[in-house]
Amino acid sequence: MSKAKFGVVVFPGSNCDHDAYNTLKNILNQDTEYLWHKNSTIGNRNVIILPGGFSYGDYLRCGAIARFSPIMKDVIRHASNGGIVIGVCNGFQILCEAGLLPGALLRNASLKFVCKNVKLKIENKNSIFTSAFSENPEFKTGKLTVPVAHGDGNYICDSDTLKMLNENNQVVFRYETNPNGSTDNIAGLMNKQGNILGMMPHPERASEQIVGLNDGRYLFESVINSIN
Repeated sequence: MSKAKFGVVVFPGSNCDHDAYNTLKNILNQDTEYLWHKNSTIGNRNVIILPGGFSYGDYLRCGAIARFSPIMKDVIRHASNGGIVIGVCNGFQILCEAGLLPGALLRNASLKFVCKNVKLKIENKNSIFTSAFSENPEFKTGKLTVPVAHGDGNYICDSDTLKMLNENNQVVFRYETNPNGSTDNIAGLMNKQGNILGMMPHPERASEQIVGLNDGRYLFESVINSIN
């Protein structure tokens, strides 16, 4: 497998940055660096990961302060130029706050933190984030299992935005059983250009069999294959 250059942004309060780094560096053998949120540039990284956690303690709204971290200016430039960005959980919230993805994430409908494995349906099998699933007979049903761990994962958007997402095939993953009340069971979506992905479930926590699940690694393999 060829190598991509991943950058994992670390915000104060990030707690899935090490999971992402371990998956990319040690499991998939990719060129991976941590990027401190106060950096002004992402350097030569060609894939940016905004990890899960509780950036700035989730004050105001989740991701609302992190969106103004110095590095985000260059992340937005990178994304606007077609560079790949993946936001997981809190990273998804930051992408929405930054206007890189439509909609918003609210408190779970149950008003309780949810932490469990969930089944996802792959809605777009032709994206740069899902191609490796299509090539693997293990996923012929179009479903994968990954964990969720969030209190603010209830994705909402207005009816016009939902229509746009469906018409443009921007919904990448849907929950088989909705754990948080998200509109139309949306678990992950991408921008119209297809280079920015936001998702609440954690593929980086399900990328090696020693932890019981490795379905998530194929998302990262899809991205790596799209670059090389």
